[in-house]
Amino acid sequence: MVKLLLSFLFLYTFAFGQDAKPLEDATLQEDSLTLKIKSFLNEKTYEQNKGFIDAIFDPKSSFYYNDRVDAVKVVQTLKENGLLKLFFKTPQEFQLNFKTNGSPLFFVKLMSDTLRSIGYYRYVTTASNLDASEFTWSINLTSEYATDPLVLQNQLHKSSCEIIDIERNAPKEWTYIIDISHAKLNVRHLRDKAQTKLKRSLYAHWLDVSKIRTLKIKSSRRNSWYPNIAYYDSSLHLVKIIKRDKIYREILLKIPKNATYIKISDLYTLKNVRDELTLMPKGRR
Repeated sequence: MVKLLLSFLFLYTFAFGQDAKPLEDATLQEDSLTLKIKSFLNEKTYEQNKGFIDAIFDPKSSFYYNDRVDAVKVVQTLKENGLLKLFFKTPQEFQLNFKTNGSPLFFVKLMSDTLRSIGYYRYVTTASNLDASEFTWSINLTSEYATDPLVLQNQLHKSSCEIIDIERNAPKEWTYIIDISHAKLNVRHLRDKAQTKLKRSLYAHWLDVSKIRTLKIKSSRRNSWYPNIAYYDSSLHLVKIIKRDKIYREILLKIPKNATYIKISDLYTLKNVRDELTLMPKGRR
């Protein structure tokens, strides 16, 4: 009888032990999500709306992605339900910090293009730091709204980047942790025999030349174009630069083997390029 009782207790203990880990994991998951929600709200807002928050974040499992809290979805849910306001009554100065594990040169270029695409044209770099594990870039800007994480993520997806986490350090300071392991610049790809026209722009033209061998550029007669051309590798390290201190109507370029991107500009000012530049790629590689 004693042996039978001991066997029963052993089996019960074993079964309970098997169930304990999933329960423990569920608790940890719930705590992770709750902590993330609380990090975006002040204590008063959270406590006054706790029941509502529990409802809009049900089921909790849908707010996890790859075993981590989906911070973008959390912020978007809070915003859509009126718990987190990203707009200011008047233009305000705020700080954005970006952290990544990739090349600083590539990251700053990529983020600059992304910020411009969502309407942030003027900002000031306040700090940058590179250590063994990550690169941090901090900027200050003035706007009527804080960055919408979903809008930012949609733009970053065009460059094959992913927002890993978001931190709200203060009401006017946010930190974004971004994975650029598979990143590429969101620029036009030049293809063999596919003619492209570059319209007048205040900014230098960036293009992907990784698939072509040569490139002929024709300049309209209305232009006074002084070629300023730079080639970069996939991490945006400078490969070669071409500068011409005279007006060109046409130039033929041989693309360096290790060049991924080309930047086409003017030696003095892009105001010299009043009309189109016509690009005529040729050859495959």
